[in-house]
Amino acid sequence: MTLNAELRAFYESRQQQIPAEIRAVMRRAGQELADSGQADRALTVGDPAPLFTLPSATGQTVALDALLADGPVVLTFYRGAWCPYCNITLRALQQHHGAITARGARLVAVSPQIPDESLALTEKHDLAFDVLSDLGSDTAKQYGIAFDPPDDLAAVYDKLGFDLQRVNDGHPRTLPLPAKYVIDRAGVIRWAFVNTDYTTRAEPADVLAALDTLD
Repeated sequence: MTLNAELRAFYESRQQQIPAEIRAVMRRAGQELADSGQADRALTVGDPAPLFTLPSATGQTVALDALLADGPVVLTFYRGAWCPYCNITLRALQQHHGAITARGARLVAVSPQIPDESLALTEKHDLAFDVLSDLGSDTAKQYGIAFDPPDDLAAVYDKLGFDLQRVNDGHPRTLPLPAKYVIDRAGVIRWAFVNTDYTTRAEPADVLAALDTLD
């Protein structure tokens, strides 16, 4: 099963569990985000990748330029451990982690949540790659993928118990679009996937194919 097939199956089962009024808020917010053109404003192929230095789940500091000194980087942005679609995606990436590293690349995942939440996620899914905390979404903003959910959607997240105020360290209203970048050793984005629909993600096979095109 492909990643997106798994995500679609989860979405369909999840919809049956969510009250109609909440589904309506989510659909409206999703459509507004799609109509905003946010994805079109994000960095894309040919753009230089903004450098960052962020704390990891294990208490280390990870810098993009240091990673690029050793080879290309696969950079994935996700919303947080509270997002089941993100969890499914990260598990799929873990399954392909060996194939990514075999191509000489480093996989890094970034979210706006605090390191403690990232550590819990790493341990839960036995992730072998770096999971970094972008508090305040400053890095996501540089990549052009940060957005603020509308008030009614934020209220839905509170009702569902996601507690973004805590896990995002007081920055609950800014989230990243689900995005993935393949960055070459020169720091140039060579492949990009950005979508306003959080239920649709880049297939790991497409990431591997992009890595295979690098010199």
